[in-house]
Amino acid sequence: MTLQQLRYAIEVAGCGSINEAAKRLFISQPSLSNAIKDLEQELGITIFDRTNRGITLSADGVEFMAHARQIVEQAELLEGRYKNKRRTAVHFSVSTQHYAFASEAFAALMEGSDEEEYAFSLRETQTSDIIEDVRTLRSDLGILYLCDRNARVMNKMFSDGSLKFTPLFNTQPHIFVGVSHPLARRGMVTVEDLQPYPYVTFDQGENSSLHFAEEMLNLPEAARSIKINDRATLTSLLASTHSYTVGSGILPAELDGSVLKSVPVETGELFTIGWIAHKDRRPSRVAASYVELLNDLVARRYFAANQFLF
Repeated sequence: MTLQQLRYAIEVAGCGSINEAAKRLFISQPSLSNAIKDLEQELGITIFDRTNRGITLSADGVEFMAHARQIVEQAELLEGRYKNKRRTAVHFSVSTQHYAFASEAFAALMEGSDEEEYAFSLRETQTSDIIEDVRTLRSDLGILYLCDRNARVMNKMFSDGSLKFTPLFNTQPHIFVGVSHPLARRGMVTVEDLQPYPYVTFDQGENSSLHFAEEMLNLPEAARSIKINDRATLTSLLASTHSYTVGSGILPAELDGSVLKSVPVETGELFTIGWIAHKDRRPSRVAASYVELLNDLVARRYFAANQFLF
């Protein structure tokens, strides 16, 4: 087993494709495939499950990758310390539902970093992909919510993937609307108040069950609905129409009150927004800093306005 083989395996896991990894590594696809097969034979395990849809980490592969990343990171630190005195890039990745506070904390992490080199990644994506990204170690952290409706399924997925969920804060559902929306000046709205207006939700692709929905209300009776994929489109629709979406209650700082409004929904339900991490991977210094920034932002922006407790 060599460091090169470990680096090859890490690249394949990150790409989810032998072909794509080979391109990034500037080697041929057969050479990369053979290197991975040799590594699997030497260790006596199957690192990657191969299907017609691509490759994914096996159960043994997930455990192996946690150790492989640590070995490669330590080797890079040694090389950076003693080989030409060059420091290596610090890696950190987050997969998240479409939360403004997650990107604000990420921006604060970038601004406060004193690293000479870093490779950070922020991926706003579908709920099932968040869980898979953290399970396969593509991302260090994942940000999503739990509620009575999805907790059983989600906790089963966390357990099967060796993931741990840590709460950030509890919230009741809020609608996000443009400042000119008829409901924007209300102190509280009911589900019945929402019925005349178009409901904007994030598309979950093939995993479109209620367990994976980002929106914290189940409104199957919505007569008019719009599916979208990104927050920029969401902001544009909310600001220019009488549509609404349902979220955490925390709006982007630059939009709060000037472009969009957040109004709580009278439901009696509470939702827990938090982060997941792999149990077999010790949080890095950068990951710990990001979580600290998340907690600080939530304390300043959410609790001050809503007075909710954990």
